[in-house]
Amino acid sequence: MAELVQTSHASAAMTRNAASQRWVRIIPVALIMYTIAFIDRTNISLALPRISRDLHLDPQQAGTVAGIFFWGYLALQIPGGHLAKHWSAKKFISILLVAWGIFAVGCGLARSYHQLLLLRLLLGVAESGVHPATLILLSHWFPRSERARANAFWLLCLPVAVIVSSPISGWMLDHWSWRVMLVAEGSLPFLWLAIWLKFVQDHPGQAAWMPESERVSLVQTLRREHSELEGQEKVPYLRALLRPRVFLLAAVYFCFISGQMGLLFWLPSAMENFKKLSSFSTGILYTLPFIVGAVSLLIISRHSDRVHERRYHAAGAMLLGGSCILLAVATISRSHLLAFAFIALSGVGAYGPMGAFWAIPTETLPSRIVGSVMGFVNAIGNLGAYFAPLIVGYLNKKSGHFLSGFAYLGAITVVGAGLATVLKTTPGSSATGRQETGT
Repeated sequence: MAELVQTSHASAAMTRNAASQRWVRIIPVALIMYTIAFIDRTNISLALPRISRDLHLDPQQAGTVAGIFFWGYLALQIPGGHLAKHWSAKKFISILLVAWGIFAVGCGLARSYHQLLLLRLLLGVAESGVHPATLILLSHWFPRSERARANAFWLLCLPVAVIVSSPISGWMLDHWSWRVMLVAEGSLPFLWLAIWLKFVQDHPGQAAWMPESERVSLVQTLRREHSELEGQEKVPYLRALLRPRVFLLAAVYFCFISGQMGLLFWLPSAMENFKKLSSFSTGILYTLPFIVGAVSLLIISRHSDRVHERRYHAAGAMLLGGSCILLAVATISRSHLLAFAFIALSGVGAYGPMGAFWAIPTETLPSRIVGSVMGFVNAIGNLGAYFAPLIVGYLNKKSGHFLSGFAYLGAITVVGAGLATVLKTTPGSSATGRQETGT
């Protein structure tokens, strides 16, 4: 009996060790890779006031420069998800690392509005397949019971990119120029490519570092979950891709990204109007909503996995975030400090929903279309990142202040919360599929 207990404990310890290796090997490499992508996508926000002065941009042109990236970002979303699922996420992302590095460096060398516009568009094309491909990669490594947390740890790269890079970018702006900042940060993908190639595998079956018993157990679990989803329904590919729930997911994500990216791109410029701060000080204060967002992303995703619920975790975080932006607009005439406190709390809505939200497609849709669906949702949703900066820039130019623009960001985030409450978070209605509310 003692030997049996000892063997059981040893087996459990080995399971935990294998699981921890997955979290340590796969998540950090993917996290840093996408952190670099997000830095190269968004570092222009801190530089926009200086770029506008040097290239003589009005607020609407500045908003277009910030947002044009997301038209290019449409290009490889659906093909990227499909290639990651049916070819190789590792190889596909390796190619994209090189491409976006070239265009990110090019942005720092642009000499006119139109050159910068073109390079930002091409940067969007080069980064467009990375998000769905990485989500597919994670779904190959983490079963349903771990997926919201795995998504959350990876998606920490979004607020972490801002938290880490904003003070450094602000320091470079103070000591050199926006060109130096864009070129230096645009070179990072080339450095990370070698690490990506060495440490990442597409499937657990390729991982020689995993104990064989744990590798077999994980592969069996993932195959069982795959078969449960595949057995739900047999419909043509295009019809499956264009089902109403896919468009609802895209609509929710459009609203969510509008609030998130509108705040990210315009908050530094809005802060400049309230008090004269150095770029470094602005960068420090700018990180506060993203620190709140990072903490909320982990807490909400962990709780979502624990109670096996997705929809209301995503909707509740968006409702809180959007309401805080609206409260900031309502209170700014009385107290800048109180308004900024609400802006900091709005980080809950900017990042808190993401782990639970991105668990929904991989838990409810057949694997043959899930990569394409996530690409489609990400593509349509990220159009919000084009329109929101443009709309805020237009409203700012029209009114002479940011209040109406930020009110728009708060309102559309609240609308997204309402739409999220009607998301379907159970697999299709087939006898073979599990019916688990909230998973």
